Amino acid sequence: MTAYTTLCAALSRWSLRAAVLGLVLLVACVQWQVLGRYVMNDSPTWTEPVALLLVLYITSLAVAVGVRDAGHLGMESLVALLPRGAQRVAEALIHLCVITFAVLMAMAGWEWLTLKWAEPKPLLGVPEGLDYLPLVIAGGLIVLFCIEHLIALWRNEEVKEAGV
Repeated sequence: MTAYTTLCAALSRWSLRAAVLGLVLLVACVQWQVLGRYVMNDSPTWTEPVALLLVLYITSLAVAVGVRDAGHLGMESLVALLPRGAQRVAEALIHLCVITFAVLMAMAGWEWLTLKWAEPKPLLGVPEGLDYLPLVIAGGLIVLFCIEHLIALWRNEEVKEAGV
């Protein structure tokens, strides 16, 4: 296991843990909203925007972990029919396409983050740019994880799941 693989595994574990924590907070937030609306008859205004913000972070982090652990959708049945050399080329092309998408996603997220940072989010008072930070984080993680896959492909190894 190389230092880079160790780093990527640690980033993947921390991302997954952060996503799970976000999911727990999301459930608590929605439960607070329901309790406020139906039990106390005084619906808190902050729960919906916080829940939406949490969904952005949970999804982005989970997608990055899915890319590393090869949990994303793919057309493996078509690639599996190819000879081993062609399979490696196809897998490398797939990772290069995903890297391209992730870089574009991170760049667009950064642009929107900087454009919206000065605007306060209604009902929360935090910067509106926080909505775009997950794109930057996930884009960066996806690039790192795809590079790890390309290195493993070059060495004829497999990337093992990081686990929790």
